[in-house]
Amino acid sequence: MNNQLYEQDFNLWRESIIEQIKQHRFNDIDWEHLLLELEDMGKSDKRSFMSNLTILIAHLINLTVQSDAPEMMKGSWYSSVTEHRFRVNKDLEENPSFKNYITEILSKSYADARKLAIKESKKAKLGVRKPRDAEYPLDCPFLIEQLLNEDFYGDSD
Repeated sequence: MNNQLYEQDFNLWRESIIEQIKQHRFNDIDWEHLLLELEDMGKSDKRSFMSNLTILIAHLINLTVQSDAPEMMKGSWYSSVTEHRFRVNKDLEENPSFKNYITEILSKSYADARKLAIKESKKAKLGVRKPRDAEYPLDCPFLIEQLLNEDFYGDSD
C-alpha cells in the first residue's frame, strides 16, 4: 500500500510516514522510499549550496576583473555577492558539516564560476570593456575566509 501511495500521492505518503513514526509503527514504514527521499534531500541541499557558492565567486571575480565597469553593473554584482554569501553562510550555520564540503567543492565551484563570469562579460554592452579570458585567474584567488567575510568584495573599494 505504501509503495502505491508513494507513486500516486507523494504528499499523502509523506504525511503517512510521519504518522507511522509518531505512532512507533516502524514495521509499516516504506523504508525503501524513505531512504531514497533522505538521500535526495541531502543531494538537493548540496546542489543548492554549491550553486550559491558558484554565483558568489562569479560575481567576486567580476568585481575584481572588471573593477572599471560602470557603477550600475558593479552594484548588481555587489548585491548578488551579498545575497549569495548570506545563503552560503546560512547553510553553513544550519549544516556545520558543509565546512568540510566547501573545501571539497571549491575548485569545481571556482571553475564553474570562472566560466560564468567570462560568459557574463562577453554580454557587456554600451562600450563596457570586455576582458580577455586570460584576465580571469585559472585558480581561485580567494580564501574561504574571504568568501565568507561579509565585508569582502574582492575589489579595492
